[in-house]
Amino acid sequence: MLLEGGWRERTTASWLVAVSGRTEFRSRIGELLLASGGPYQGSLCIVLATFGTSADADLLCKYLDRYLPEPDLRWDQTAVFSTLLHLDAVLGTERAAPYLAAGGLWQQWTAATPNTVRDPQEYRQVVHQLCSFASECAELFARTEPRN
Repeated sequence: MLLEGGWRERTTASWLVAVSGRTEFRSRIGELLLASGGPYQGSLCIVLATFGTSADADLLCKYLDRYLPEPDLRWDQTAVFSTLLHLDAVLGTERAAPYLAAGGLWQQWTAATPNTVRDPQEYRQVVHQLCSFASECAELFARTEPRN
């Protein structure tokens, strides 16, 4: 129900999904990310980062393929791209490489969007820290659950 609300409710729901590892929400998270409609998609990225699979990287790539060619829609491209960089590091892949190549979509987008974050590697560290926080919370909750 929270995923159907506004950005505040979706942010809350995203963190609940991330901490609980509820991968059954992956497709809904992906739908919300791709529908975008404005900023505040960062928490959806954290969910996908905590799931940490190639399916999650696929959703991030779909977002980037859709929104990087639209420089007027400057919302969460840096958060999404940084999350893809994080997943590349976790999975040992190079899904972000084509975007970074000369003339790639990331290069085109940053050239067309003044006053945006240019260093996704810096934000990738934030993604890593937020994933660590979600993992620590999940461990804490697991220790406090009643045992039969």
